[in-house]
Amino acid sequence: MRRLWISLSLVLLISFGVLLWVGSRIYQLAPPVPDRVLTTDGRVVFGPGEVEAGQDVWRSFGGMQLGSIWGHGAYVAPDWTADWLHRELIEILEEWGRVDGIDYAHASLEHQATLQQRLRTMIRANTYDPATNTITVTDVRARAIEANTAYYAELFSKGRSEYALPPDTVTEPARAHALAAFFFWSAWAASTDRPRDTVTFTSNWPHEPLIGNRPTPDLIVWTGVSILLLLGGIAALGFWHAARRKDDAPEVLPEHDPLHGAAPTRSQLATVKFFWVVCALFLLQIVMGIITAHYGVEGNGLFGIALAKVLPYSAARSWHVQLGIFWIATAWLAAGLAIAPSIGCEPRGQRLLVNVLFVALVLVVGGSLAGQLLAINGQLDADGVWWFGHTGYEYIDLGRIYQYGLLVGLGLWVVLVARALWPALKRRDAQRPLVVMLLISTVAIGGFFFAALGAGRHTNLAIAEYWRWWVVHLWVEGFFEVFATVIIAFLFARLGLVRYAAAGRASVLAATIFLAGGVLGTLHHLYFSGTPTIALSLGSVFSALEVVPLVFLGYDGWENWRHTRSTPWMKAYKWPLYFFIAVAFWNVIGAGLFGFMINPPIALYYMQGLNTTAVHGHTALFGVYGMLGLGLILFTVKSVRPNLVWPERTLKFAFWAINIGLGAMAVISVLPVGLLQTWAAIDVGYWYARSSEFMQSEPLQTLRWLRVIGDTVFALGSFAFVIAIARMTLGRRPAAPAINA
Repeated sequence: MRRLWISLSLVLLISFGVLLWVGSRIYQLAPPVPDRVLTTDGRVVFGPGEVEAGQDVWRSFGGMQLGSIWGHGAYVAPDWTADWLHRELIEILEEWGRVDGIDYAHASLEHQATLQQRLRTMIRANTYDPATNTITVTDVRARAIEANTAYYAELFSKGRSEYALPPDTVTEPARAHALAAFFFWSAWAASTDRPRDTVTFTSNWPHEPLIGNRPTPDLIVWTGVSILLLLGGIAALGFWHAARRKDDAPEVLPEHDPLHGAAPTRSQLATVKFFWVVCALFLLQIVMGIITAHYGVEGNGLFGIALAKVLPYSAARSWHVQLGIFWIATAWLAAGLAIAPSIGCEPRGQRLLVNVLFVALVLVVGGSLAGQLLAINGQLDADGVWWFGHTGYEYIDLGRIYQYGLLVGLGLWVVLVARALWPALKRRDAQRPLVVMLLISTVAIGGFFFAALGAGRHTNLAIAEYWRWWVVHLWVEGFFEVFATVIIAFLFARLGLVRYAAAGRASVLAATIFLAGGVLGTLHHLYFSGTPTIALSLGSVFSALEVVPLVFLGYDGWENWRHTRSTPWMKAYKWPLYFFIAVAFWNVIGAGLFGFMINPPIALYYMQGLNTTAVHGHTALFGVYGMLGLGLILFTVKSVRPNLVWPERTLKFAFWAINIGLGAMAVISVLPVGLLQTWAAIDVGYWYARSSEFMQSEPLQTLRWLRVIGDTVFALGSFAFVIAIARMTLGRRPAAPAINA
């Protein structure tokens, strides 16, 4: 164990040291935000503070939940960076064509190539002056900027159903002008070479042939390196796994369920209402998902109902994304509260504090969702949007005051779990390593949301993205994974299926392996977010290593399957174990296969922000963490009420419908749409893959409608799951005989 603890400590120390160092480079090399944009003769194009004011406007209508910036955000509206850039370039080329007395679109290829080379020289030249904090543009570019500004002012005033953009989103001329300044800045960073370099601030993203925005040599080389490391890592871990693999089961399995007849504590009983909230949020998220997906094909309506007047697309998507985080996190928090007293003790006042935490949770969830709707409907000013409405950043959308509230709640949760675990921590027995790992992961989950505070109101977007992914990747994909591993190990050890000592070793080792790739794998989200090349090289390598342990999760699935048949009484835990098996399956498919599909730099260059990302997001976030949350709900409810019998038919339907529906959603609809978008991005340009001309074409519309099949099956299974939980916690289920409990 000592060597395992040293290995884990070194992995954490080195990984976070490197991650923080890369963060310092991002701070130093982020694309500068100018105070002013001027023409060569000194005329003001954008004035002082307009870029920051435009960031406020962008945030007010949902930010990343309506279109995207640098590829991060929603999928229905365009990527505003790529859209602005392409429109600006075409405007300049057409003006030059008129000066030459020709129509650029119908000019000879030779003439077009000449104008494009002239355009590339002008656009990619870095005219930022750090002494005066200004960007200088030519007169022809200034006129193109003015044309774009007028276009976006009209677009956000009149709305457009193809983008799910409601009318009157931005009506005031000053706010529209500021929004244009923010869009211009994001496009400027994507098309301007870094000082003393031939690569843009976003590593030549997006693909835009008109100015030579094409994959850099770094993208291609590091893609090859990452694939080689993936194959080598799989081979090495496979050999190591085969050499060291042994049976960790005890020599004699318990004849009866060790939990049968156990009396739950008062605080454990108090956690049941958390699962009611989980079920409510789960169902609401599904409803929001249905509405959000439908907006993609009908714009601002739902089967003819003008729903967007009350619930715009960006609000529905904000809720859909945020609710997923809320209900999964709540399920895990409740599982920790329910399991901790069984490991340690029931501290004095624990039930009262659990109830206080429940109230805090309801206030944060309800308040943040209401604030987002008010902000997007234009009922809050700029200060109100930031503090009580919408931060604009995907996955951490809730207003800053609610982020503080969530941090307080997470801090209270850490205290509640720690005080219940404390007696077990003081005992130096076989289960102590597991208890220590559980406490470490608990503290990490409670603490890592602090990274959200790094994304401030006017923080440079490159820096805000760095801290945002600390939350999304490290909080969710990193330490949630560790917490899940430890919780499952505890459950199996308590049931007598594995030895505590073996479970402890396995948990520390698994955490070391996952975090060895997972911490620095955070950087794969930042290839094209205004970051230096070091983020691309490290991110590509370690995101490939993240996939290596996922390949072997089939062993975990097999072990869980074997546990269901190890003793007659284990049939009573069939359905939690089935959901744990589903976790292993979707970890391999969603996180592994679909994750690596988009993670290599050359792949993500064309795929970022397309529906291929949604395939990975749904099958990894819900497929892994959502399935695990559902499994933990079932296991915890069974622990609190150990003598109850499952509603067998309901859970069977729920399990298979949820899994089949999720697979159908991805394979029948979202994946084909994403692959066709990738083809368009490679063949024409990224702007085209996100355009209404492409997305509203008949083949794409048909594929998007086909999502109804998977969504319907998934929704029916989810409703069945909630009904099963309601029957188990609210109704009177018959008690099982001890031998079958």
